[in-house]
Amino acid sequence: MAQIEASSPHTMNTYGRLPIALERGDGCYVWDVNGKRYLDALAGIAVNTLGHNHPKLVPALQDQVAKIIHSCNYYHVPNQEKLAAKLVQLSGLTNVFFGSTGLEANEAAIKLARKFGHDKGIARPEIVVYEKAFHGRSIATLSATGNEKVQQGFGPLVEGFIRVPMNDIDALKKATQGNPNVVAVMFETIQGEGGINQMRIDYLQKVRELCDQKDWLLVIDEVQCGMGRTGKWFAHQWAGIQPDVMPLAKGLGSGVPIAAVVAGPRAANIFQPGNHGTTFGGNPLAMRAGVETLRIMEEDGLLENASRVGAHLKGALARELGGLKGVVEIRGQGLMLGVELDRNCGVLTQRAADAGLLISVTADTVIRLLPPLIMTERQADEVVSILAPLVKDFLAQ
Repeated sequence: MAQIEASSPHTMNTYGRLPIALERGDGCYVWDVNGKRYLDALAGIAVNTLGHNHPKLVPALQDQVAKIIHSCNYYHVPNQEKLAAKLVQLSGLTNVFFGSTGLEANEAAIKLARKFGHDKGIARPEIVVYEKAFHGRSIATLSATGNEKVQQGFGPLVEGFIRVPMNDIDALKKATQGNPNVVAVMFETIQGEGGINQMRIDYLQKVRELCDQKDWLLVIDEVQCGMGRTGKWFAHQWAGIQPDVMPLAKGLGSGVPIAAVVAGPRAANIFQPGNHGTTFGGNPLAMRAGVETLRIMEEDGLLENASRVGAHLKGALARELGGLKGVVEIRGQGLMLGVELDRNCGVLTQRAADAGLLISVTADTVIRLLPPLIMTERQADEVVSILAPLVKDFLAQ
């Protein structure tokens, strides 16, 4: 059997990896190089929307690889327009810029907001961001992120961000009162890295109203909580609102790196030739992956499945763990769920893997579940049958 080390002498030690190397997958299951099977309740951190080795996606990607993988943006890429048109239809917005990662999408959104301000004559634009937010690890997106631990060692951070708590409209108004430099409010509808923290529907609606009143852009980061994960295409749609700018990534290509910034009328024409660009964004392989992912999601009813199976999983977790001493809360929506404990529980990532289940722990105390949107109720029950005893044993120690 192959021995997998926790790190490699030639790879930077940036991830604190588990001693596991995955070799293949099928549906909601993956196998490591030693042949051990795992139920995947993480989906590559909300990336593998269609699970692994999907019978409709794989042939389409094989077909594309045999035609053309990459061409630069000096030329038109037909599937860019096809995918953009679909995202416009689903979101109600108007135009799309394609990149490769969520960080890239959020960086572009920050640039859009700043140029929006400069175009109005604001020399030093400021963007409202949130406590516990996570928008990426570039210097700008790190500065927008509300986590001092991941920011530590990378100062000086970029200025121009005002930080407020979630779900407190009075705090937002107070923090921006009399400030003529505010140009945008930026947040995740459900914070992923921050611990599966959800914006209330009434709060989302009030922020939309405030942005309209103040002529600010509403930037909603749907990188992790979008793409059908909550049972709607984008999590903010539960509140019946539209953003002006919406970064997407992760699940949009079901494993192929892809990102998008979808913009409405107030932001769609801010970028002009020379203002922004990318080498890999929008390449033919990524665009085919996005087009096929959305097609399969619609054909297979995966939004409805995410709602139904997510509710089943949440209910099963509540029955097994709800009210247990040490369990603070079980929260989230659809197939984006978190179980918050009253103590650091990072060790559960390895213990779950040992038991054949892939999860993550975020914000130190929150077990995060982000399974493929193809998960069945039976597989959801399997998640709980593995996870619940581990949590109970851990809390009893």
